[in-house]
Amino acid sequence: MKVFKLVTGLILVLTGISSCTTVIDATLDEGPSQLSVDGLITDQPGPQTIRLTQTAAYFNNSRPPIVSGATVVVADDRGNRYNFTDPDNDGYYIWSGSATDTLGHVGRTYSLSISFGSENYGASGRMNRVPTIDSLVFRKDNINPISNLEGYRAEFYANDLPGGMDYYRIRYFRNDTLQNKTRDIRTVQDAAFQGSADTDGLLFIRPLRQSVNPDSLYKLNDRVRVEIQSLTPDAFTFWQLLRTELGNGGLFATPPTNVPTNIINANPNGRKATGFFQVSAVRSRQARVIAQNIRPSE
Repeated sequence: MKVFKLVTGLILVLTGISSCTTVIDATLDEGPSQLSVDGLITDQPGPQTIRLTQTAAYFNNSRPPIVSGATVVVADDRGNRYNFTDPDNDGYYIWSGSATDTLGHVGRTYSLSISFGSENYGASGRMNRVPTIDSLVFRKDNINPISNLEGYRAEFYANDLPGGMDYYRIRYFRNDTLQNKTRDIRTVQDAAFQGSADTDGLLFIRPLRQSVNPDSLYKLNDRVRVEIQSLTPDAFTFWQLLRTELGNGGLFATPPTNVPTNIINANPNGRKATGFFQVSAVRSRQARVIAQNIRPSE
């Protein structure tokens, strides 16, 4: 009898709670669309690409509208100009050059100019130095300490360049596919994380050297490529804030905010822009998970 009363009481409570539930359809004001820039200029030979789109409504899950018909020019501090065109009208503006032409050079400053409709936007960045990757090796390891599943864990070795504060971003590819989860956004100050002890000129710390692994680790014969990109201080801050914002979820999430941009409208009263124009020297190393690249487990 007591059990029946208890169950009946719980049903009544749950019924009362569900009857008090109100569905609220929020209607949000939609602001004007903004130009969104995804631009990366490197010192690697071959084509360079700047993607232009427009922002969409917050709850719009469709692809962002492309920007066609814009005029896009990159110039360096030595008077060289590079015209970017959109041959397929798909929002990808390309400077082709030849297979051996190089647009970016370490030590030069590059300026981006975009004319779209009645608006003119600009950004600039200096191409800073970047270290080489000395080696890339693999070790057999468990996926996690409580699992019997095994894979191969990659580790690269690189030394920060001595003298001055340097900023980098680490990227990695598995079988030519960029690994781009939020956790894969890795930024480096000298050879460590921001705020660490003085690591100028030292070997990258181990957590960074081993930050180029997917959750499942690698399999035999996988092809792995690791890149280090040089960053300006502004680009370093952009990637750090972007990672924070992308990981901003769960019970204690804070209201979403726009990540700062270096794309500036020449008209202070004109429409703002989003995105970033990044200028980076790049060094990379590639290896396969094969016997000669596998080291004994530690």
